[in-house]
Amino acid sequence: MSIIGNSYPGLIDAYKGSTEGAVIELLSELNPVLDDAIATECNMGTTHRHTIRTGYPKVVWGRLYQGVPSSKSTMQQVEDTTGFVEARSEIDVRLLKLSSDPAKMRLIDSSPYLETMSQEMASGIFYNDTALSPEKFKGLSARYNVFNSNGPDLSRPDIANQVIDCGGRGLNNTSVWFVNWSDRSTSLLYPKGTKAGVLFEDKGEQSVLDTHGNAYFAKVSTFEWHIGMFVKDWRYNARIANIDVDDLRDGKVDMWAFMRHAYYRLQSRRVDAKLGRLAIYMNREVLEILDAQSSDRSLLAANPNYTGLSHGQVEGREVRTYRGIPIRECDAILNTEAPVPSVSL
Repeated sequence: MSIIGNSYPGLIDAYKGSTEGAVIELLSELNPVLDDAIATECNMGTTHRHTIRTGYPKVVWGRLYQGVPSSKSTMQQVEDTTGFVEARSEIDVRLLKLSSDPAKMRLIDSSPYLETMSQEMASGIFYNDTALSPEKFKGLSARYNVFNSNGPDLSRPDIANQVIDCGGRGLNNTSVWFVNWSDRSTSLLYPKGTKAGVLFEDKGEQSVLDTHGNAYFAKVSTFEWHIGMFVKDWRYNARIANIDVDDLRDGKVDMWAFMRHAYYRLQSRRVDAKLGRLAIYMNREVLEILDAQSSDRSLLAANPNYTGLSHGQVEGREVRTYRGIPIRECDAILNTEAPVPSVSL
């Protein structure tokens, strides 16, 4: 299930060789989600309207001389919105004149702005909630926000079945995410008639003011990122929630069991590039603990749930995988999540 070279072009693929490509590749180093995410153009300006299935149709066994009752699946129309963040970089032209590579210096000067944008977007993908901040877009946690207290009932289509509860009830929880990026499951959004990713504009040389109100000339660059997200079929994703971080550090959480549970909640686990880019996201502390457990022979001998944390190199980059699925280290995922509540289905 490695995402390298599959048939879904991501943001980096779309921008290779362009000025925006340098920006996107820099952002991907700061935000690993961009290694996997695809982007879809909104069908209604800054809004994307689509339908999700909320119930299955009924079928019957046929009999001779007996009719067939009509039935249909139930659908719900959903509108997902986009939001945008902006940044502006100014660098003194006198400094640029001293540089042997002014273009590279401008890119280096832009890095802190891009890093802040990337951190904001990475956090938004997991935690944005339009109910609390309508100017933003709706992230994953606002969708996968309850678990089924009766255990999984996959015969009933409900997003609560895709959330695995690890038992944490305090305010020091974290999550692990299995996300499938494709046009049938999960995708980022960008406004209709625009381009995906960061819009970089060189505003040229301008007169700007210092902190004392005195003017000087600077090269000005602006960055604008319009982004949203939709989840068309929530069965392709899974969330391991309510992981008590203290218990995890003390070795009281069997993460391999929960990883297995999440794996088998996915609608599709086939190694097939046509089904999208499947990846796992966790923060570095969780990943380090998994790494330690995967190399601890005493733990492995006592843990029948372990299936292996593999290490490898793809295009010169280290890639860890679980059952062939790439694991991305994403520090936007917090250790201070509130507990995800239960619902009875």
